[in-house]
Amino acid sequence: MSKAPPKPAFTHGNASLFKGNCLDWLMAQPEKSIHGVVTDPPYGLLEYTKEQQVKLRNGKGGVWRIPPSYDGHKRAPLPRFTTLTHAQVEELSVFFGLWARALHPALVPGAHVLIACNPLLSYLIAGAVAEEGFERRGEIARLVMTMRGGDRPKNAHDEFPDVSVMPRSQWEPWLLFRKPLEGRVQDNLRKWGTGGLRRPSDEQPFGDVIKSAPTRPNERALANHPSLKPQAFLRKVVRAILPLGEGVVLDPFAGSGSTLAAAEAVGYRSVGVELDPEYIKIAKAGIPKLASLTVKE
Repeated sequence: MSKAPPKPAFTHGNASLFKGNCLDWLMAQPEKSIHGVVTDPPYGLLEYTKEQQVKLRNGKGGVWRIPPSYDGHKRAPLPRFTTLTHAQVEELSVFFGLWARALHPALVPGAHVLIACNPLLSYLIAGAVAEEGFERRGEIARLVMTMRGGDRPKNAHDEFPDVSVMPRSQWEPWLLFRKPLEGRVQDNLRKWGTGGLRRPSDEQPFGDVIKSAPTRPNERALANHPSLKPQAFLRKVVRAILPLGEGVVLDPFAGSGSTLAAAEAVGYRSVGVELDPEYIKIAKAGIPKLASLTVKE
């Protein structure tokens, strides 16, 4: 007797959020049931362990950098990816290889996968995903000034005032992949509704550079998460991931549900998976509010 499929922890409109490990969840899904992926994974894995999350929530930092406030604005914490050991970097590559392998069968042919990353680790994730049979389709550059980089040498600011240890980050790479097509793009579009990206308008193709402000305080107040992305940006990329506006968008690292909220706002069906019960609790309250939020382009 087969097991009944697990029920979602939360639903709102066309969005469903499941609690669980995304690898286990993906391997339990029917083949060719997901039409696109937009996700912001835990880049270093270490920062989302229970120990490090407790430190973050207590304001102790751990591997998280807690930036100071400027002009009365509290900045979001940032993971210190430069502290990862060689073994942790290897673990990252292995994990994303396993993840891509579990994801591949669940996607329809031609489904696009968009993965938020950062310049320090993008090469690892890109290599791991490509090795599992996904086609590299470029990168989306989210133009945004962050608090990462630009610092002078630690404990030697006065001695080396003209030196930055690494560049101040002014963009965020989102890696774009596609599951191989069945036939030509037009054949795939007719059969599966996938294979391309939805244009913003008849006159304008979807571009690979998107200007974006940092996530605004009013959005953080609704669904706070250390790496919460703004709805104005997410709605653009989520809309693009289904070329005909039909199908299911998956976020396997759902966090506080911002991708699902964006999908709901543009009228798509969506599914999310999240392991941390604290973020699921935040998502339950936040998804409806984020989805109904009016945002500036």
